Amino acid sequence: MRIAVIETSDHLFMLSVIKNNHFYQFLIPSHKGKTRIYKSLLQIIKEGPKHWEVMRNVVKVQNPEDIRQRWGADEVQLHSPLATFTSLRDFYAFEQHVKTANENRGRDVPPQWYEIPVFYFSNHSAIYGPDDIIPYPRRSQALDYELEVACVIGKAGQDISAEQAEEHIFGYMIFNDWSARDIQRQEMAVGLGPAKGKDFASSFGPYLVTPDELADRHTGRPGVYDLEMVARVNGVERSRGNCKDLHWSFGDMIARASEGVMLQPGDVIGSGTVGTGCLLELTKGQGPYLQPGDVVELEIERLGVLRNLIGERNS
Repeated sequence: MRIAVIETSDHLFMLSVIKNNHFYQFLIPSHKGKTRIYKSLLQIIKEGPKHWEVMRNVVKVQNPEDIRQRWGADEVQLHSPLATFTSLRDFYAFEQHVKTANENRGRDVPPQWYEIPVFYFSNHSAIYGPDDIIPYPRRSQALDYELEVACVIGKAGQDISAEQAEEHIFGYMIFNDWSARDIQRQEMAVGLGPAKGKDFASSFGPYLVTPDELADRHTGRPGVYDLEMVARVNGVERSRGNCKDLHWSFGDMIARASEGVMLQPGDVIGSGTVGTGCLLELTKGQGPYLQPGDVVELEIERLGVLRNLIGERNS
């Protein structure tokens, strides 16, 4: 399934994107046998794996012509697939990005990076969706994008093995981890962070895509797929990579995140930036960075295009 939250002229619905770039009202039998209209993706996630399978089967056999409520892409406003996050962890899992970032600082990759997948917690309240305006962070002159993929936990679990991790994933979506590089550089010199350099905005969308839609691109590693990743600024390609280049798989990331801790439905886990996936890498940290009015598009095969406009600077 490809699931989107859309706003029409008169309603806000949870819908499934069936085909031909049309959006269809998401009507699925509930566990009590009655038809239910879902307005929150978290509602669906919390129903559990057995109900997800029922939903997938219903969507497969539904004839789009029989669904009363449907809209074209130009008739809807897309929102972030998840309006409410229970938590947001962002990993640092692409080796090329890690190597380049460390080269720019004049040092080698720390050996510890090859021992464990590492992450930080980001602000799960500052969430933006497709076509939203991203506020330029106050006191920054160096706003950057980061091209990432994220997974959403669907099934709770603790001490999950990498091999079992896919049983706990509900789906995947594009993640733009917006970064204020000058603020980030200042605070990380103290030995903590990133914090204020990151917590002003994260973008997700345009859809949440369940693993069955990606099965033919599975690489054999837990949660890793062969999907091209591209970033464009004002229509010009700046970044290109592939999800399959992950050094640490989503299985590894989930195993690390769940060690001694209960992961909950609705928790989001980011991959970290793909190689070449930010201006910090591409300009060796010198810029130029994003400017007000710039349009940033992140595209990942099968997951869609996530587009945002950079807002004006705050005084």
